[in-house]
Amino acid sequence: MTYNSKVNINIKSEIGKLEGVILHSPGAELENMTPSNAQKALYTDILNLAVSQSEYAQLAGVLNKLTKTYYVNNLLNDILKIENVRIDLINKICNQEHNNLIGKYLNELDSKTLAKEIIEGSLMGKDNLTNYLNSDRYSLKPLHNFFFTRDASISLYDKVLISKMTSSVRQRESLIMEAIFKNHPIFKAKTINQTDTEAVVSNNITIEGGDVLIAREDILLIGLGARTTSQGVDFIVENLKQNHKNMNILVQELPKTPESFIHLDMVFTLLDKNFCMIYQPIILQPNNFKTIHIEISNGKVQKISNKENLISGLNQLGMELEPLYCGGRKDRWQMDREQWHSGANFFAFAPGKVIGYERNKHTIDELNNAGFAVLKAADIIAGNVHPDDYEKCVVTILGSELPRGGGGARCMTMPINRKDVEW
Repeated sequence: MTYNSKVNINIKSEIGKLEGVILHSPGAELENMTPSNAQKALYTDILNLAVSQSEYAQLAGVLNKLTKTYYVNNLLNDILKIENVRIDLINKICNQEHNNLIGKYLNELDSKTLAKEIIEGSLMGKDNLTNYLNSDRYSLKPLHNFFFTRDASISLYDKVLISKMTSSVRQRESLIMEAIFKNHPIFKAKTINQTDTEAVVSNNITIEGGDVLIAREDILLIGLGARTTSQGVDFIVENLKQNHKNMNILVQELPKTPESFIHLDMVFTLLDKNFCMIYQPIILQPNNFKTIHIEISNGKVQKISNKENLISGLNQLGMELEPLYCGGRKDRWQMDREQWHSGANFFAFAPGKVIGYERNKHTIDELNNAGFAVLKAADIIAGNVHPDDYEKCVVTILGSELPRGGGGARCMTMPINRKDVEW
């Protein structure tokens, strides 16, 4: 593809006006699973591809209208035309997945087919006895979760942090995103990878993008749970304190089960300068999940202490937020139902302008009652309405299949550039 200008990484908040975002429309990899291997693919059910693509098209269609969008398959195809990049990525995939036998086959593919198979999977040839007896369908497994582009790489101020994914079925995603940011001519990006640095804290480092939120330039929020470890948090702290002399990091412990709590952005997202969406039983109710404040000044960790909760911790740092409740305020039953379907997972494309699932009716009503106009994605795509005409709005996208994959609008977007917010 032809690109007109280079993109600098600039993400200093969750809500600044969006200037560029990386997306990946779900493809055949989403359907390349069966009930017997869905759990290994991190799914509780198998999804319908056609319906998922139709729903995703609403998210992408809105963002195509509002900002610059870049698609993983196009970016990957571009860099695979560069011979040394192609060879290096194939070697890294083979080494990481302990599958050197497939390297020769992959090297013989053209860039477009190679990009497709790296994401959608390569069928195993049953041309020898070992393969014939192997119950696996794929010699290179599909990346079923890649449409959740948030997790594999994290735009952190002017750099890109390459995630260390918890599950082996997702680790190839990080290799792909690192190769794109290092080698695609459109990006001017410095990457941070725990495998490349001397500041490695532990082999137990895992970090995923759904757990990392930039509340304000001097305030970072990190979820500590099933997907991001304390060693992962320490790694981020070590890197931040080298370049940001004064920082506040609020760490929120999360339940490790059920799977709807896998990331911080499943229970907390920022909507505006003074609004956030929360799953109230985790964020505000008394419970066993700590909120921990790490204070960095003069490039050193000065203090680590507990806070009452995430909202009070932010308030004490000068971010006075009014929490809106996922599932509404009246019924814990509805809170639980809508949180399960990513009701707290909103993506802001400007201050006070967010995208989320239409299906979470009580959550959308909560936003509407707080002054957010409710706009349908289909109307924006058709040109009937435009978010610029509203001070605050929530754009609703259809979601019968996509939420069953375990994520919402924030999960499906990897922003690379936002305008700075005037606080």
